[in-house]
Amino acid sequence: MSKDATATRLLLVQAARRRFAFDGYRATTVRDIAADAGVNVALINRYFVSKEGLFRACLDRAVRDLDPGEDATGHLDRALRGLIGHVLRSPTDEDSMQLMLLLRTSGDEGVDTIRRETLHRYAERLAQAVGDQVTEDLLIRAEIALSVVLGMTMLRTATRVEPLASASEDAVAGPLDDALRALLTGPTA
Repeated sequence: MSKDATATRLLLVQAARRRFAFDGYRATTVRDIAADAGVNVALINRYFVSKEGLFRACLDRAVRDLDPGEDATGHLDRALRGLIGHVLRSPTDEDSMQLMLLLRTSGDEGVDTIRRETLHRYAERLAQAVGDQVTEDLLIRAEIALSVVLGMTMLRTATRVEPLASASEDAVAGPLDDALRALLTGPTA
């Protein structure tokens, strides 16, 4: 893909993420997204096949910041550093928009299925960071840990609850590490 195509794809994802986050999936049109990005609407189909494909690309981008990565299997410390790093980098407008994409129902069952599958895949990868054997109990614990991270990010960004929103990295990192570690490696995990 050319440099211009990569830049155009990024513009479209950024414009779509803003529209989907603030207007919702149903209310957002591909024409609105293309206009916001300053490109021809046909490029959405060229690069993403459809509005749903563009939404999936937005979710992929949102989860990338939270994702412990393929190489985190069996590496809980690395996965926790990534999750805690996301919370510490918040709040920014980008983080808020990404979080809204992961949490906001779209009103479209197909799109909501994509959102749920994306969160589930992430939780599976987080569970794999604990060990090779992913049990239902461990997967539930990983989903709870993910909800803690998403909730903390929401409190620091969208609702700006004090003193959490302006807390120092040291004040947040230690207790969050303790909580996530306890959830993921607790006595029944």
